[in-house]
Order: sequence, then structure tokens, then C-alpha cells
Amino acid sequence: MAKSSFFSKFLMITDLKTIFFIAVLLGMFIFVNKLGKKKVNFSMRTIIATIMGLALGIIIQLVAGMPDDPTKVVWLQEVTKWYGLFGSGFMALLKMLVVPIVFISILRVIINMEDGENLKSMTFRTIGMLLGTTAIAATIGIVVGKFMHLGEGFKGIVDNTAQMKEITSVVDTLIGLLPTNPVQAMADANIVAIIIFAAFLGLAVKELNKKYEDIIKPFVDLVEALYKIIVSVAMTVITLMPYAVVAMLANTITSGGIGSMLSVLEFVLALYVSTIILFIVHLIIIALNGLNPIKYAKNAIEPLVLAFTSRSSLGTLPVTINNLVEKQGVEESVSSFAASLGANMGMNGCAGIYPALMAVTIANMAGIEMNATFYAMLFIVITIGSIGIAGLPGTATMAVSVVLSGVGLGPYFPLAAGILAIDPILDMGRTMINVNGSIVTSIIVGKSLGKVNKNIYYKDGVEN
Repeated sequence: MAKSSFFSKFLMITDLKTIFFIAVLLGMFIFVNKLGKKKVNFSMRTIIATIMGLALGIIIQLVAGMPDDPTKVVWLQEVTKWYGLFGSGFMALLKMLVVPIVFISILRVIINMEDGENLKSMTFRTIGMLLGTTAIAATIGIVVGKFMHLGEGFKGIVDNTAQMKEITSVVDTLIGLLPTNPVQAMADANIVAIIIFAAFLGLAVKELNKKYEDIIKPFVDLVEALYKIIVSVAMTVITLMPYAVVAMLANTITSGGIGSMLSVLEFVLALYVSTIILFIVHLIIIALNGLNPIKYAKNAIEPLVLAFTSRSSLGTLPVTINNLVEKQGVEESVSSFAASLGANMGMNGCAGIYPALMAVTIANMAGIEMNATFYAMLFIVITIGSIGIAGLPGTATMAVSVVLSGVGLGPYFPLAAGILAIDPILDMGRTMINVNGSIVTSIIVGKSLGKVNKNIYYKDGVEN
């Protein structure tokens, strides 16, 4: 029994297949490492790692016989646990950086901000762009859901075990985002509260620096030193990304299962079609602002791949900020501020496309008539609700809860159970478009403030 428990509970290796697929993953790591030694650029290594992770996940599922419920296959759970060591471990390192990099970056930005620069203008432009793109996302979701007749004549995913998340009013949520306890806000990774606290602290330092420069200077130097250090740590962690991508994508497919997608394949297709359409809209917005959209897409590969595989907008934040500065040419002041807000509100995928598609699907399944009033209400609730869920865990499910209640579909929430069961598959696309919306917002806000360096944006390319 003791031996059995050691292998099954502690070591979590009870099958040769587990050992084999751990060895396969390690072999892929060696291959990725060789690509680095051969000077294959980071973006290409990340793309190759994505393809490898996808192939590995599918192979594991085929070997397991495409089970409907992977949780009942012991060796699959063991593989998932071990792969999680590398994927989840990498995300833990990134999340370790989120609070310090946001706090120090925002503090440094405000301290170094020129007197003529307007923090209020940058804030309103960023929030306006985030809400605007979320409104576009909601419209796309509604149109695609209606066009594809989601939920019509299909009652197979009804499951009364699904329950709505408890809904907090927008006012209470916004009050909860205020930093009553900055230390607690940092412990909870309440990024909006951290930004507010850092802004107040930065403004105080900036004001006091005029009269007490000698006294304040050591603190300013400390902030600069901490910023250099945290950026160096971030760059070290980011170099591990191609390895983590292999494990995370393989793990998502292994744990979720391909079979589980088939029962709600139409919804999966609708979400990814909507995501592609919105991505094209984002590219059009880039083009309308005088920048080459193709060059943008090439520049943004790294954070988008990480967002897709990790399914964490917040965890991707350090990579997003680094990409905006190093590849997109957006000044660090705008990058840190806009990207941090974009990781916590106005999420185009989780708070825009997803709740719109879900509302249309459930309304059709419940036989609810959808007229012009319904669509108008749905559009408004989604747009406003994208602020109210800012910074909360389980953002996508919370967004659905808010929207369904807002349009009177709350009692039919159990109909969403089958869709919620494959959430990891959906979350990959949602998170990627969340991050893309955040990057586009940062670039457009930076462009409007004259803080985009085109020489960096068009590096290794041409402006056309």
C-alpha cells in the first residue's frame, strides 16, 4: 500500500506511458534549446514551440483513445500534473513579476513625467479605447451568434448543476478596487488598486521634488534601480517562454480532451470566427492610425502566443509591456500604464465576444425572442459590465453572469454548463484577443500622444 501510495499519490507515475510522454517533453525541450544555440530568433522559436505543443497534445489524446472524460484516465492525469510543473511553473514566475513591475513602472513613469504631460488625458484615452474595442467585440459576437443560429434546436447541453457566480454591482466593484490597504491590494494582485496607489505616490514625489529635491533624490534613485533590476529579472524569465509554451498547449489539450469539444463545436467555431474578425478589426484600427498592420502582427507574435497558451492576460503582462517597448516602439510610460489597465478592464474576448455569444446561444435555447430592444440592452450591458468585472478572478464566467442577469436570462444560466465544461479551449482564443486589444490600445494611445518610435516599430522592415 505504502509503495502504491508513493507512486500514485506522491510521485504520480504509475504507467509507462507517463514516463514516455515526460521523456518526449524533455526531448522537445532539448530541441528548443538547440534552436536557440543555432541563433533561431525568439519569435520563430515560440511559433515552433506552439506547433510542437499542439502536436504533442493531439498525439497524447490519440494514444489515450480520445476519451470523453480525460479525468478518468489515470495516466493522462499524471501527464497533466507533470506538464503543469513546467507550464504552471513558468506562469508562476511571470505572475511573481506582475505586482512589482506594475507598481514600480507606474511610479517611475509619473515621477519622470514632464510637466506638460497630462496623466488625466492618457487615462481617459486608454479607458475610452478599451471600452470602444469591447463595444466592437460585443457587436461582432452578437452578429456572429445570430448568423450561426447558436443554440437553436439544440437542448443537449442542458445541465442543472451549473450555477451563476455571485454578482456584485458596478458601484460596489469600483469601490472595491480602491486601495484601502495597498499591501493587501498587492497580495491580491488588484492591479487597478496598485495603479491608483502608485499614481498618488508618484504625484506626491513629483510635487515634493520641487522643494525637497535633496531629500527626495535617494527615493527616486531607488525607484530607478528597482526598475532596472525588475526588468532584468523579467527578461531572464521571458527567455524560458518557448519551453513553457510546449508544455502549456500540450497540457490544455491533454486535460480538456478533443472529444469534449465536439458536443459544442458550433460554439467553439463561433468564438474563434469572432476572434479572427476582431483581430482583423484591430489591424484596421492600426492601419487607420498610419501604421503598417502586417508589421504590427509580426511584432506582436510573442505576447499573443503566450496569451494563447497560458490563458492569462495578467500573467502575460510583463511580456506585453516588454513587447510594446522593444518591438512596437511605444514609450515605457504609455506601455506600462495602458497595458496594465488593459489586463484588467475592457477585455475584448472575456468581457466582449464571449458573453455576447453566450447570451445569444442561451436565448435561442430557452426560446426567448431577441428583438431590437434585447440586442440594444445586451450591447449596453456588455460594454458597461466590462468595467464592473475589472480585476476580478474568473473574469469570463463573471462577465457571463453579469450579462445574463442584465438582459433577464439569469434563470437559464444552467444551459451554459456544456460550454463551461470546455472553457480552457475557449479561453485560449479569448485571452489572446484580450491581450491583442490591450496592445492595440497602448499603441493607439501612444500614437495620439506622440510616444511611438517608428524606427523601433519598423525595425528590420520598411514603412509602407
